[in-house]
This record gives sequence, structure tokens and C-alpha cells, in this order.
Amino acid sequence: MSMAGNLRKVTSLGAVDGLRRVARLARRRRRVDLSHPARSPLGSSVVNCVAYEDGARVPVDGDLADAVKRVRKGGTGFVWLGLHEPTNREFAGVAELFDLHPLAVEDAVEAHQRPKVEQYGDILFAVFKTVCYVEHEELTATSEVVDTGEIMVFVGPDFVVTVRHGRHGSLGPLREELEADPDQLAKGPSAVLHAVADHVVDDYLGVIESVQLDIDQVETDVFAENGARADPGRIYQLKRELLELKRAVVPLGRPLLDLADRPMRVIDPEIQAYFRDVSDHLIRATDQIASFDELLNSILQAHLAQVTVAQNEDMRKITAWAAIVAVPTMVCGVYGMNFEHMPELRWRYGYGMVLGLITLACLALYRGFRRNGWL
Repeated sequence: MSMAGNLRKVTSLGAVDGLRRVARLARRRRRVDLSHPARSPLGSSVVNCVAYEDGARVPVDGDLADAVKRVRKGGTGFVWLGLHEPTNREFAGVAELFDLHPLAVEDAVEAHQRPKVEQYGDILFAVFKTVCYVEHEELTATSEVVDTGEIMVFVGPDFVVTVRHGRHGSLGPLREELEADPDQLAKGPSAVLHAVADHVVDDYLGVIESVQLDIDQVETDVFAENGARADPGRIYQLKRELLELKRAVVPLGRPLLDLADRPMRVIDPEIQAYFRDVSDHLIRATDQIASFDELLNSILQAHLAQVTVAQNEDMRKITAWAAIVAVPTMVCGVYGMNFEHMPELRWRYGYGMVLGLITLACLALYRGFRRNGWL
């Protein structure tokens, strides 16, 4: 009996008992039902599973094991299984069916890996970090700018297993693009690996363009008329988010060069030329990130210099006004000592003359400070 029949059989039971029975059947048979992906033994982690022959999708009747048998019997196709954040329990059947290495399985389930390419016999395991630009109305000191995820790809002679982690990076549109190009898809699983790598790197370039808009806005604000009052926290936040982007992009350089230059049994020689093109795009992204980092450093230094200049201007203004105020303070202090014999103390116009001298002295100082740019 197929897994679809088992699912129909348990519908008369309670929902919980039915699902438990399906899980037991799945663990016993280690087979994946393709007719009910939302209720498959792999749970909601199964995104899609398709068999291809000569670059064209072929119908799959039954479970994953049946699809693999059909492909291997024909000897010209492959199976593409897509998963999203599977657990160890959910991934066990897939690992057993395709004889995946335990270390690669652990990396695929646990995630949080650096970009890399590893070969286990005839199976290639690749890890790509995905990035997504987080839209925001206004950049603040706490805004999230870049969100990261991961895509793990197992490539064998007749299968591709993609494991995605994160809230973005769906491979559905990519699958449709590949199916629209049967000649490329007919080159086998390595064509899917190249498409995934190209898709990931293209996303890097898109995120970089969006981040550049944020950097341009911060640069405009810093060099505006009141740039010294701009929030430096936004610059630090951009640098932190840029560091997150750098951690995703830069380590992928060596794995892509390996895919482009190192002979691998599961990689079609014609596909290796395409990996060189992806590597060139990655170098462009890496260079842009490095230039952004330097630009943010320059913007931060310019902002700190503006703050220093503004503080110096404030201190000069305070000093200038203090010097002006010191004139009447000094004169009033002298005449406030109440000595009997003082100049012009008993002269009728002495009071007005002193006030006039104070005013003239203050005006002279004010004009001098204005001329020198202190006021």
C-alpha cells in the first residue's frame, strides 16, 4: 500500500492518532509521500519534489523512493527534493535513501555554517549564505538592514537535495526558470547547483544596491548644514549590518573557485565555465562591500571631525562673549572698591563717560571677534 493510501486510511481516526500513525509508518519504511506534501512524513519541511528526464519534468506516482527508482532505471534523469528547516527526525529518511554523509547531514539540519563545498565520495555538499534586505521607512540606530539565511545543496549523480533555512530565499521561482530552459536542466544536477549559486550571488548584488541607498542617505545627512547633529548611531548600525553582509559574501569566494577550477565527478565540465561567471559576480559584490566599509569609515571620521569643529566654534563664541563681558566687569569692579580719591569720581559727567567707554570697548571687541569669525 502506498503512503497516500495510508493517509486515507487514518483519516477516520482522531487527528492526533492519525498523524502519529503516519509518522510510525514513515519511520518504518523511510519513504516520502509526494501526493500529500503538506501532510507528508517529513511534515511541512517538504517544499517540493520533482523528477526530471532530459530536462523535462516527469510525473511522479508514489513516494520519493519510487521516483528515485524510476530515474535510476532510466539512467538519464534526476530527482530534485526541496526542504525547509527539516529536523533530524524528518531528514533521516532522505539521508538513508541517498546515503548522505552524517557530517553533512548534521550541518544541513543544524545550519549556522560558513559557505563551503565538501565532497563525500560521489556526493557534493555545498553551503550558501542567503541575504535579504529588510525594508524600513527610516534608518535608525536600531534598524535591521540585512537578514541572513542558508541554503544547503546535496548533489549526487542522479539527485539534488536543497535544504533552506530562514524566512527568505525561496527556490520556487528558480525552479520555474530552470524548467523554462530544458537544455540547461538536461545537463543534470550540477546545473541546479549552478542555478542556486547564481541565484544567491544575484541576491547579494540586489541587497548591495539597497544598502548603498542607505549609505547615500547617511552621507547626505552628515554633510548637510547641520550634519554635526546627525545621529552617529545610524552609521554604526550600518557598519554592523554591513559586517553581517560581509560574513555571508566573502567566504563564498574560495568554494566558487573550487567549483570552477577543481575537477569534480558530479560537476559537468560545461557547467564549470558558468561557475567562473558566478565567481566574477561575487568578486564584484566583495569589492563593493569593501568600498562601502571604507566609505562608512570616512563618513564616521568626517562626522566626528564636524562634531569637533562645532565644539570648537562653540568654545570660541563662549570665549569671545566672556572677553566682552570682562570689560564692564573689570571697570565696575574697580569703581566698586569705594576709594575716596578715584579718577573722575566727583565729576558730573564721569558716570556717563565710564558707561560710554565700556560700550565702545565692548563694541570694538565684538567687531574684532566678528571679523575673525569667532562670532
